[in-house]
Amino acid sequence: MKGAYWVQGAAAAALLLGSSVALAQQDGQGQGGTQEDMLAEEGGVLGGLRPGSTERIGAGTAFNPSISVILDGVYKNTFSGDAHEPGGFVAGHDHGHGHGHAHGMEEGFQLRETEFAFEASVDPYFDAFAMLVIEGTDTVDLEEAYFTTTSLPWGLQIKGGRFLSDIGYINRQHAHEWDFVDRPLVSEYLFGDHGLQDTGVQLNWLLPTRTYLKAGVEVLQGETSGIATFEGEMDVRPEWIVSEPDGSNPRRERTDAQDLPFDDASGPRLFTSFLKWGPDLGFDHAAQFGISGGYARAFQRMDEHSQGLRVETWDGDAWFAGVDAVYKYDGGGYLGQGDLTLQGEYFYRNIDTDFSYFNHEDANEWERGTAAADGTSGRFQQDGAYLQAVYGIAPRWRTGVRAEALGIAKNQAWHDRDEGNGFADFDTSYRYSLNTTFYPSHFSYLRAQVNLADFASDDPSNGDRHDEWSFMLQYNLSLGAHGAHPF
Repeated sequence: MKGAYWVQGAAAAALLLGSSVALAQQDGQGQGGTQEDMLAEEGGVLGGLRPGSTERIGAGTAFNPSISVILDGVYKNTFSGDAHEPGGFVAGHDHGHGHGHAHGMEEGFQLRETEFAFEASVDPYFDAFAMLVIEGTDTVDLEEAYFTTTSLPWGLQIKGGRFLSDIGYINRQHAHEWDFVDRPLVSEYLFGDHGLQDTGVQLNWLLPTRTYLKAGVEVLQGETSGIATFEGEMDVRPEWIVSEPDGSNPRRERTDAQDLPFDDASGPRLFTSFLKWGPDLGFDHAAQFGISGGYARAFQRMDEHSQGLRVETWDGDAWFAGVDAVYKYDGGGYLGQGDLTLQGEYFYRNIDTDFSYFNHEDANEWERGTAAADGTSGRFQQDGAYLQAVYGIAPRWRTGVRAEALGIAKNQAWHDRDEGNGFADFDTSYRYSLNTTFYPSHFSYLRAQVNLADFASDDPSNGDRHDEWSFMLQYNLSLGAHGAHPF
């Protein structure tokens, strides 16, 4: 009898032990336990700097993706004037193809952006980040989707995928990080609606110095920005409405194909570099200074008119250079009172292009050279800058002022295909902004802003200017875990 009890007890113990092992194996297959053990075994540090890493894990749990949703809405009212686009930069407010993909704010209420961000540690060697942005209610854009290495030696780090370039200061920031409702003019009109955003790889190096010093290079595809655009080998075959001599039987027919003079420059086509330095100013003060530049071996643009029966093309290359500076003072007051941030950037771009013009009239063959500027070469030479200050006027309250200019030292841009070589000099455009922001908590803010735009005319021959007063009211709410923003 005792032997039977002993057998039953042994069987029960074996069953219990087997169940525990099975459960442990199931847990080990999940993301949390196994990866934590891997990091512990390989010397990783959760939530902190990894060996060779220059950036921290974003937020929240280290292995299950942290998910955040950021709601951004704006009310805009233009109560005086109508400034349109600043002179010389008509083609700057799109993705560089001249197709009018503008993302400017409209009058009245609008859902400007809804951001969905996902970030996590993948394993001891990689972190990953992705952000989807819904613009308005129907346009979905993959803002960023990239990995970063965490274990390279000597302070090196590689970033790969689609990301916002590290040139300048504000370019890598998302809209909810800005101190003003709108992007600075120099960033928008020299690099595009989303700044310089592209697909490629970045290598950065955190130098072993007593103060912060970081250098980096980026190799990018160079497809759609204000400095690098690509069309590739292509032709146009627009439709033409034809009919019988008496006007009967109207019908659509395709014209003959016209090959466009674009070089098929395979990617990558854009190369950038940057250097950022942060001196040691003590406990209450901090600053960062940067220089950056880049070269694009393909700047290609096509504008179609009259349903494609008239085509203008630009084909060439481009380069840019700029400087940026940020200073921050911690006033020590309650909830940000007395804090001060000074920030500014300057950029210059030079685009060398060859212009070609094609015309298809009266359903005849394509004609080349019917415009005075056809076959000529010229340069877009343009620059811009902004300077802003933000001060904590009371607990949870900040006010900011900003001054901006486009075409300061030079504003040479395309004007008219029928005059000379098509290029002309435009006047300088300005914009001034004043805002006040209230922060109920770290996860939300409400902002009121007034802009005065004083833009140069898009016709350099008359010298007229266009003024506009506008008022904007913004709300921004952050749901879920969201990583700390860089300096």
